[in-house]
Amino acid sequence: MTDDLLTRARAFAVEIAPRSAEIEAAGRIPADVSKAMGEAGFYRLYVRAPFGGHEVSPRLGAEIVEAIATGDSACAWVTFIAITTSLAFGRLSDEAVAAIMSRPDALATGVFAANGRAERAPGGFRVTGRWDWGSGSPNADWIGGGCAIYEDGQPVANSAGTPRNHMLFFRRDQVTSLDTWDAFGLKGTGSTAFEVRDVFVEERFAAGVQVKTPPDIPLYRFPPFSPLAQGIGAVALGIGRAAIDEAVRVVKEKRRGGSSAPLAERPHTQLEVARAEARLRSARAFFYETIDAGWRAAQGPGTVDVSHSRDMRLAVAYAVTEARAVVDAMYTLAGGTSVYAASSLQRRLRDIHVATQHFMVSPNVMETAGRLYLDLPTNTAGF
Repeated sequence: MTDDLLTRARAFAVEIAPRSAEIEAAGRIPADVSKAMGEAGFYRLYVRAPFGGHEVSPRLGAEIVEAIATGDSACAWVTFIAITTSLAFGRLSDEAVAAIMSRPDALATGVFAANGRAERAPGGFRVTGRWDWGSGSPNADWIGGGCAIYEDGQPVANSAGTPRNHMLFFRRDQVTSLDTWDAFGLKGTGSTAFEVRDVFVEERFAAGVQVKTPPDIPLYRFPPFSPLAQGIGAVALGIGRAAIDEAVRVVKEKRRGGSSAPLAERPHTQLEVARAEARLRSARAFFYETIDAGWRAAQGPGTVDVSHSRDMRLAVAYAVTEARAVVDAMYTLAGGTSVYAASSLQRRLRDIHVATQHFMVSPNVMETAGRLYLDLPTNTAGF
């Protein structure tokens, strides 16, 4: 069944590629496409089997996102947001997970940042907040938002004495989408801001460290922030692969003025394509090598240690950086063809440069990894 998911993702990428311009122009995934993605099982990759999920490994999850990204970056981005949001289900009641996943094509998205205020009320919370970067939220049935917990007007502290945060899940009809997504790239992700104002959320729809201990299975032994970062890396690798393939197609057909030979015959073209292949495939190998190592550790009775997190986060940051370099090179190689809106290389260029701006792959990640390799005292919170 899991192999079928990857085959399905590759087929979907071919089918969706002709609609990329439409998706970008709409600024969101069209409803029929989102429904098809849900029915294909892409939104349930990390959902546990009792709730209709697939419980795939992080490697397979990344491979599926990467495959989708070769067809359309926005669809891949929304997929990884959905599957990483679903990891919060491990800290929800079974009743709540069943309600959220009640339809085969159900989509839950969310933003972990604690930009909401949740005041305790009988049976739940009264919540007000606004969250940016709500990727996929225009199609979502349920939308999660990180919240600081308050009681009697005072912040509630956790065991460490810092403010206690939960991720609360709102029904679609409780959320107002704000028209903020006018972006340079990844336009089709619908990453608009959203807000709630004094809405009531039942206690059972609150996920948090203090709420419930997740099941003791490998998926929840894996570092919780790694799949989020790996989703970005997988999208970047898929974009890079598509850029090389499109540039190769262009240079095989395109001829300079006054020449009968295609650009592919030029030594410079051959060098650039070879370099791009080497860079992308080397970064991809490192990316999946570290995921595999982390997953092997998660199979055991202990926990994945900081060395695995270090390597996985470094590999993601490196994959995104190398993919960007590859896309830039392929965009340049195709010459004037790339500048037109009809060129997928132009769209890929914009998409990869937006992906690199995510805080999970910022230069700070490499700095933190470097400190760990040097055995320096390092704050690894969120790593």
